[in-house]
Amino acid sequence: MADSDESIDKSFQTLKQTIPLLLKHKISAIPTNYALWYTYATGQCNELNAELDKMIENDRPLSSARAQELHRNYLSDQQEVSTWQLRQSLEAMLVELTQSLTDTRSDTHSFKNTMDICLTDLEKVEREGWSVEEVMTLVREMVRETQQIKRSTLDFTASLASAEKEIDQLRRQLAESQKDALYDGLTGLYNRRVLDEDIAAMEAEQGVCLIMIDIDHFKSINDQYGHQMGDRVLKAIAKRIKDTCRDNAVPYRFGGEEFSVLMTASKLSQAIHQAESMRRTMEKVSVIDRRTGKTLNGITASFGVAEYKKDMRKSDLLEQADKLLYEAKRLGRNRVMPMQN
Repeated sequence: MADSDESIDKSFQTLKQTIPLLLKHKISAIPTNYALWYTYATGQCNELNAELDKMIENDRPLSSARAQELHRNYLSDQQEVSTWQLRQSLEAMLVELTQSLTDTRSDTHSFKNTMDICLTDLEKVEREGWSVEEVMTLVREMVRETQQIKRSTLDFTASLASAEKEIDQLRRQLAESQKDALYDGLTGLYNRRVLDEDIAAMEAEQGVCLIMIDIDHFKSINDQYGHQMGDRVLKAIAKRIKDTCRDNAVPYRFGGEEFSVLMTASKLSQAIHQAESMRRTMEKVSVIDRRTGKTLNGITASFGVAEYKKDMRKSDLLEQADKLLYEAKRLGRNRVMPMQN
């Protein structure tokens, strides 16, 4: 009984430490947040405490998505974490497989067109009598074989279309069961949902800046090299953005070829400097096309940087950064707007 009383007394002491922490940092006392800060007050998890201390130091808001991530990383049981990791891996695999199917089908259509031209030329040789009988026997055999290849190609295209439908259905089912996902499946960066929640959770007095990033001429990369190559470019750019970010800068994949970086405890001039560093380092990115062995260089991006001000709505931050991004593209791309003074 004495041990039980001691345990209850200890838990109440921790409770008295936890509540002031929630009030001090303006954090709602929902179960996830309470569990995090209760553990923080006990000092039982040094890694969690270090992560929370870093967020406090850099004025980063504890949004519901961020709390969910911390809870998953430090407090969830291993089975829950493994299930989530499996879903993330499956999502990444489906993204890559779908793009591979798209590229393969495109190559198949190109091959079919080439075969049609070859058939026309071979039949023309036969009609105009350009070859002796022995050669014509060979030509007829080539025509027959080519027609067989053509039929096989059409069957393969139909199979790809059917497989793609099945994959799309599986992706929709996975997306429905993964509404609480925090990460982009392809790049591993935080997704748009986390960005929206982080912006919503930020305090008006914080020095917050948002950097919007758009890869220049990305559609041309997909059209010329295929979607698999496009995916490798996105991964390379995402890694370069993440490597360039400091402790007070968090990268996200906004969607498509767009990325964003939310900076706390920063002035506009500091965020512009961060964006300019990213722009210069992206120019050095090289990606190898596995199909041809050629290297794709000269990848550039355009940037829009906005600073949150007290008289702004939080949604205005994203809108302003987006306008400056498109101004950068209008002025010729591969630049940061506004420009450094």
